[in-house]
Amino acid sequence: MMNQTSDDMTLLGRAARAAAAELAFASSERKAAALLGAAHALWARRQEVLDANVCDLDAAAAAGQGPAILDRLRLDEGRIRAITDSLRMIAEQKDPVGEVIADWTRPNGLRIRRVRTPLGVIGVIYESRPNVTADAGALAVKSGNAVILRGGSDSFHSSEAIHDCMTEGLRQANLPEAAIQLVATRDRAMVTAMLQAVGLIDVIVPRGGRGLVELVQREARVPVFAHLEGVCHVYADGDADLEKARRVVLNAKTRRPGICGAAECLLIDWKFYTKHGAVLVDDLLAAGVEVRTEGELLKVPGTVPAQPGDFGHEFLDRIIAAKLVDGVDEAIAHIARYGSQHTESILTENDAAAARFFERLDSAILMRNASTQFADGGEFGMGAEIGIATGKLHARGPVGAEQLTSFKYLVEGDGTIRA
Repeated sequence: MMNQTSDDMTLLGRAARAAAAELAFASSERKAAALLGAAHALWARRQEVLDANVCDLDAAAAAGQGPAILDRLRLDEGRIRAITDSLRMIAEQKDPVGEVIADWTRPNGLRIRRVRTPLGVIGVIYESRPNVTADAGALAVKSGNAVILRGGSDSFHSSEAIHDCMTEGLRQANLPEAAIQLVATRDRAMVTAMLQAVGLIDVIVPRGGRGLVELVQREARVPVFAHLEGVCHVYADGDADLEKARRVVLNAKTRRPGICGAAECLLIDWKFYTKHGAVLVDDLLAAGVEVRTEGELLKVPGTVPAQPGDFGHEFLDRIIAAKLVDGVDEAIAHIARYGSQHTESILTENDAAAARFFERLDSAILMRNASTQFADGGEFGMGAEIGIATGKLHARGPVGAEQLTSFKYLVEGDGTIRA
């Protein structure tokens, strides 16, 4: 079985490399046409996609999956509209391939240019969210890369239906269909085969829970763009505006609790608490959020005692950890200890406190007076993202089309020789 899996991976990889070679030179117009064609096909065939999604939802519910998983899996007409809008936005963006990043001339007359170039073949392994099929496919094509997609078994039918629309767009633009390939099996051995596909896949992007990302980081023999989890913090500083803080905290936790940009820990400055009491905690409780806390905040009716592992935990549910801290430095120290370097937000009208928060924390995304739910490539104007990278090599933060490129140096002389 393993030999058959390896053979299947080799076929996918070779087809992807051939497609990547063609995509690297494809015109911006043809790539845009492929994405616009995919958007049109997805909207025209939306009922097929919704029917496929019902199959996945029914199977997930029968398997006992919780509300957060079902929310990530669920598609409706509004979400399909959002996917098509994203495809069109990516199509209209500036093509990163060939962009001159830097251009200089040496004293010896050599002209040197640093120019963006595609990575080659990208492998994306993801769970639950069927929209990743469109997002990853579109960003790969835009950046001149081929992509091999391995969706989760829970989104199998939805991903297949969306993939059919993506390949329809490629056909219409006369681009190779192997530019976007979907692994057509639930066999987990294909995950291992992708992770070991040295020479066929240039980078792996995992999009899912801690278990998936740890597996990828442990077993991958090809480079990985990954974040382990989204333990996002919101800190209500002593100089926070009350109404802004109430809006942001509630949105950061409750808009979509199951996404990686959802707030998992609320830090409240004692100065804020002295002025305003437990209003932020009360708002969360009223919205049906379980607040796990300690010390003074346990006096708030409805809260429950925090367990040792609650700080630093990604709940992906209507649960949040909360704690009182003494000033911005204590908030920074807590986040540095328990955070995952994903996204943190400070709520304050104090410029000095915000500057200190931005300077002393090293998360991929730092915000001021804004919900952590904005930690999303679409909200950053990238059209979509493959994921949020929290490492420090190559890509960091939302991984969009530009982050899926590397660069090469073009050097021009005039019979120039080195002494």
